[in-house]
Parts: sequence; structure tokens; C-alpha cells
Amino acid sequence: MLADRVRRVKPSPTLAMDAKAKEMKARGEDVVNFGVGEPDFDTPENIKEAAVKALRDGFTKYTPVGGILPLKDAIIEKFRADNGLEYSREEIIVSCGAKHSLYNIAQALFGPGDEVIIPSPYWVSYPAQVLLNDATPVFVKTFEDDSFMLRPEALEGAITDKTKALILNSPSNPTGLTYERKAIEAIAEVALRHGIYVISDEIYEKLLYDDAEHVSIASLGKEMKDKTVVVNGLSKSHAMTGWRIGYVGGPADVVKAMTKVQSQSTSNPTSIAQAAAVEALTGPQDFLQTMLTEFDKRRKYLVGELNSMPSLSCVMPNGAFYAFPNTSGVYGGKVRSSSELALYLLDEAKVALVPGDAFGDDDFIRISYATSIEDIKKAVERINQALGKIS
Repeated sequence: MLADRVRRVKPSPTLAMDAKAKEMKARGEDVVNFGVGEPDFDTPENIKEAAVKALRDGFTKYTPVGGILPLKDAIIEKFRADNGLEYSREEIIVSCGAKHSLYNIAQALFGPGDEVIIPSPYWVSYPAQVLLNDATPVFVKTFEDDSFMLRPEALEGAITDKTKALILNSPSNPTGLTYERKAIEAIAEVALRHGIYVISDEIYEKLLYDDAEHVSIASLGKEMKDKTVVVNGLSKSHAMTGWRIGYVGGPADVVKAMTKVQSQSTSNPTSIAQAAAVEALTGPQDFLQTMLTEFDKRRKYLVGELNSMPSLSCVMPNGAFYAFPNTSGVYGGKVRSSSELALYLLDEAKVALVPGDAFGDDDFIRISYATSIEDIKKAVERINQALGKIS
């Protein structure tokens, strides 16, 4: 008999949709995949060359569990330069992707009886990781009219004597929206007053538009930094999803516990990928602006087209590479939910996207514009035609 924890969670719906789209493509069907959150750009050449050099130099053995010192030092400098945060090596751990970092945090902090507050809509893995570690996710709804920002009074109302942590994600997956400084400060005040941890997922930090500012909640003062575990990585900013490098800056006791957990699960991240990560953090960064310029062009075109469709509306995202259109105006008749709409669009329009119920809000769907402008143009035309057939 399987362990109870396995029955508590479902497979990732984003990966499931991606897999189905790829199966259809393998059968020769012309599917546009809006489902997966992965830059369509290749990893920059200088980063790949650093990995090749490491391979040729024989850097293929075990490394320290929490990451090689040159990479920890590069991460420390990144936090200092970008976020105004000062960490020591003992406050840094490198893991096999930011998802692995988040899971290690859950292993280190959560247990039976703990409650973890998760603003909704949320990235699909947050509640699953809480459940896998015997804790209880507590969802706090956020609203489109508020740009999906967590209100401090809503956070206050969700906190109990069992609350262990808040998971905060900015820029957000799935909404593509970024918390303003005042909103971050208000959340910090509530969290500090109640003494709860904040797990700050900042993986999309570099992907910002329209003069949006990224503010790490840990940067608001020493007291807040001591209660914050900052999660970041290279998958989104440097098109390194397959390299699996994520990292954490946080309190030394939490990082020590995470390192202990990691020592008994994966051990170190891949040695060659760590060498590439040093180059990613310390080498030229001009690639990012090239990627951002293209994402910005796609963002504006996609959201403009979505808002021109009679049954849809979409807030303009200012971060990440997702649009999160409100599709509730489509429901009725053939389609009554985001899951039914996603399946309908996959079958009828050959467009793969992710239903909002996977993220905790059935009134929306998530569209990743991390694909070519040509595919986006093709897909929005198909979506428009398919929606016109719904009665």
C-alpha cells in the first residue's frame, strides 16, 4: 500500500498539460504550447562554455552538499548588489532548482499541526509541498481589482496560533503581477507582529516591465530578514531550466537544517551545472535585456489581443512571462469551468494552456508567452475562432 502522503497531492497540472501537448505534437498535430513556464531562449554561450570547461577539467565529482564556495560567494554578491542583503556562506544553500529549494524549506520548517498561508491564486506546487510535509495549507483569496495583492487585513485574519509561515511570490506565477513596496511593507508588519516566517519566492525577480520594481521583503530590515527565507534561481533569468540550480538565502539555522535534509536526498547539485551557475551570476548580463525586450513585445501583443475578445479580460502583467485572463464570461453551455475551457481549446484550437483551477481560481486561465511571436499570433487567432463557436 502506498504512503498516505502520495494520496494528498495530484501530479503537476502544468507538466501534465505540457506532456499532453507534446504527445499531440508527436502525432503530427500543430499544437501551440502556452502551458509550460520555460523561456524559449537557449542558455547563453558563455554559460555553456563554462560547463564545457568544467567537464574537460574533470570537475565531475561530488561537491559540498550545499554548493561550491565560488557559487556561494557569487550568490552572496548577487544578494548584496541586487537586493541590499548581506549573507554569510552559512546562510546560503544551493539546490537542484528553486522547486527543490522550496521543498527543502518545507522539510525543514513544516510538520503536523502547522498551518502555512498561501495567497490564491498560487503556483501549483506550494500547497502540494505543504501537504507532503504533513502541514495544512491555508488559502487567502486575492482579487483581480487589487492586482492580486494580498491585503494585510486578509493576512491578519488568516493567522492563528498554528500559523508557521506565509509563502509570498513576486513577480507572481500565475498572474504575472508584482507586489509594490507599500504592499510588501504592510505584509511585513503583520508577519513580524505575529512572528511567522515568510518564504519569499523571487525566481522571476529579473523579469520586470513598465518600470516595475522588485522589493525583497527580506530587505526591509534585520528583524524581517531574520524571519525570511529568500528563494531564487537561474531557470527563468538565464534560460537554465534544465540545469537545475536554485538557491536560498536565509537564517543560518534554517539553512543548516535544509542542508541536512539535502544531504540525505539528492546530496549536491550537479557539479558542472554549479560551474555554469558561477558564470551566469558573474559573467555578462546583456542577454537578459535581449530576452526582456522580446518578452515585452509578446506581452503587449498577447494582452491586447485577449482584451479585444468579447468574452475575455486581462490585466496587463508587469513581471514574469504569464498572462492571466479572466475567462468567466465564456462559461455556460459547452464550457462551464477553466478545466473544460482548457480541454476545449486544446481539442478545438490546438492551443495548450493551464486552467485557473490548478492555481486556485477557476475564473481564469494561465497563458505563458515564453514562445515565439509567430506562435502567439497563430494561437490568439485560433482561440478567438474557437470561442466564437461556444454558445
